[in-house]
Amino acid sequence: MPKMFGVCLRYSKNREEAEEILQEGFIRVFEYIHQYNFSGSFEGWVRKIMVNCALQKYRSKRQMHAVINIEDATVEPASNEEILSKLGTKELLEMVQQLSPAYRMVFNLYVFEGMKHREIAEHLGISEGTSKSNLSDARAFLQKAVHKSIQSAKQNLSEV
Repeated sequence: MPKMFGVCLRYSKNREEAEEILQEGFIRVFEYIHQYNFSGSFEGWVRKIMVNCALQKYRSKRQMHAVINIEDATVEPASNEEILSKLGTKELLEMVQQLSPAYRMVFNLYVFEGMKHREIAEHLGISEGTSKSNLSDARAFLQKAVHKSIQSAKQNLSEV
């Protein structure tokens, strides 16, 4: 269950929404358990249900027009090691949750589910171009948030 809750957290704006998605997902798991044919990983099958529940929740809200101001989002890319050493998983998750629903869905489907823009566009009812644009904007927002967090950590260390 903790793994599936983690999946739900990535797709949600907060813990409460993640809990709703998780609950709906497990209801569907029990409702359709008879359709699981033991040909693949059970965890993978459950994960797919959780992602589909998150997508359905997103589509029901249809907040595709929410825009995040990413002014001044161009920053020097930080190395993965630097980011991981200064930021915790919880902080990174909070940054992903700050993305608009549209950006968050595209980012998660592309990065964590490995979907192509064509597939994402079909799932979300948007164009491939919109999917690409949303991913680019999400990355810029996250890059700016990470940079800000690293700068803040450096400033806090220098004040000590």
